[in-house]
Amino acid sequence: MNILVTGAGGQLGQELQEAVRTRSSQHTYHFADRARLDLTDASALEAYLEAHAIQLIINAAAYTAVDRAEDEPEKADLVNHQAVATLARLAKRMDAFLLHVSTDYVFSGDAHTPYTEEAPTAPLGVYGRSKRLGEEAILASGVRHLILRTSWLYSAYGANFVKTMCRLQSERQELRVVFDQVGSPTWAGDLASFIYEFAERGALEKQGIYHYSNEGVCSWYDLAEAVRQLTGSTCKILPIRSAEYPTRAQRPAYSVLDKSRLKATFALELPHWQASLARCIAQLQSSPQK
Repeated sequence: MNILVTGAGGQLGQELQEAVRTRSSQHTYHFADRARLDLTDASALEAYLEAHAIQLIINAAAYTAVDRAEDEPEKADLVNHQAVATLARLAKRMDAFLLHVSTDYVFSGDAHTPYTEEAPTAPLGVYGRSKRLGEEAILASGVRHLILRTSWLYSAYGANFVKTMCRLQSERQELRVVFDQVGSPTWAGDLASFIYEFAERGALEKQGIYHYSNEGVCSWYDLAEAVRQLTGSTCKILPIRSAEYPTRAQRPAYSVLDKSRLKATFALELPHWQASLARCIAQLQSSPQK
């Protein structure tokens, strides 16, 4: 099977490349970053898919600058909605399968129990709305698909909260981190492993929307404190309310995802976020250049 991975330069894309490099694959993977393949260029995208006879598209590309999206709604929509609609349309025409990565930001965060796949969506900002429109475009296209919603993604690659905490805790004596936003961190290495296994097994009959994150729940403050303990930093972490740290975009106060459907369908056991965080920190400490 010929497989295209978009967003190859991002956190998840690089973890997927690592998975393919370190395991024995029976398929041909094509990794494309923004420079190699512009997803907003429909003609170029169509030519690429046809030239490589792509049968499975793993769309890990996204506009993820949550705050900047409030000032650049057209750019966010172009990547997270319109490009996804084009991917879905072309995949449908070629009878290819589309695996698309989405986000917890499609929810409002008003719930008090984990969000199921059927829970009503109500994004709070431009980023979440653009991602939801991308989901809707896939659903409307009739393409064979798997939509994976994930949350609080981090890894040893790229820019993310965990790496930022590692850096700031080594530079400062004190940090203030919000404690009233709750969710489930997801190590991109775990998510990449799931996607890789899905592709390798060719389990394309399993379609629909699924939620994926690590097990357990925490606040951003809890996550920052866990990073501090794992790195041995002496930086003091102080809990603050979101109102004390205003951002351009509003974040969901509660975005825990219910993974029951995914675990039952794929007979999967998910690692706890603390165990996966420890693995990522160890990776960072052994290869700080990532």
